Amino acid sequence: MSFESFIVSDPREPETPVIVEIPHAGLLIPPHVSPEILASARAIGRDADLYVDDLYADAHVLGASMIVARASRYVVDLNRAESDIDGQSVAGGPDGHAPRGVIWRVTTEGDRSLAAPLRREAFERRLQETYRPYHAKLGELIVEKKRRFGLAVVLAAHSMPGEGSSTPNDRPPSGGVPAPKGAGARASRRADVVPGSLGRTSSHPRFIDVVDAHAREAGLTVMHDDPYRGGFTTQHYGRPEADVHVVQVELARRLYMDEVTLHPRPALFDRTRAWCGELVAKLGRAALI
Repeated sequence: MSFESFIVSDPREPETPVIVEIPHAGLLIPPHVSPEILASARAIGRDADLYVDDLYADAHVLGASMIVARASRYVVDLNRAESDIDGQSVAGGPDGHAPRGVIWRVTTEGDRSLAAPLRREAFERRLQETYRPYHAKLGELIVEKKRRFGLAVVLAAHSMPGEGSSTPNDRPPSGGVPAPKGAGARASRRADVVPGSLGRTSSHPRFIDVVDAHAREAGLTVMHDDPYRGGFTTQHYGRPEADVHVVQVELARRLYMDEVTLHPRPALFDRTRAWCGELVAKLGRAALI
């Protein structure tokens, strides 16, 4: 790898079966990729899950393993399948409409973010340097948890704008197309916490219920799978029948940051960080029952 595209934090003892996976916290773009990207610094920050790695920074102290992306999702989106491309994002790609697939060519605001369709060699280099090593390591962590505990619990940690269109704006796991911003949909306030589990199929119910109960006990609003059912990690790794449980947890950014300035709000941030740490601990206890 030409740069450190992700970091792994080993758990402190006593270890638990939990893995905290944070694929969208990164902001880094390697020098050889930068000329291919048109997105502004603000777009790169706005479309990242800013500070989510800091919110879960205590997870390894609580016995969980952590894997955190440092590369921006504008390099590759680690929560999409390798095949989630089209001819406008990768030269020779299939016909289709994948503006925010594994290669983002359009920002959330609808601005062009890719200078030109990537040559196959450039696309393959991004996969080899960033995407495949990340998922290889995540797979290793899952195997090791299963070897030690008999199961693995992946908390796929994300954040979301506090408001969105009334039409779901995330791509379903099959690779469907999100509704364009403003396409006949009115803005609506999202729940504080959105557990995504593909309709309660990516995890045993007890882990989904831990997230739900923990949020409600804190007075937070909860909406399951709306507007985010879960992405590639949830779909690919979530196999409760094989003792691998994945729950994607989306936190409304208003809980801890100013969505205009993109700065954290200290008092709210500390409260949300404590909530995230307690969630990791509760999932660990539930996994050891």
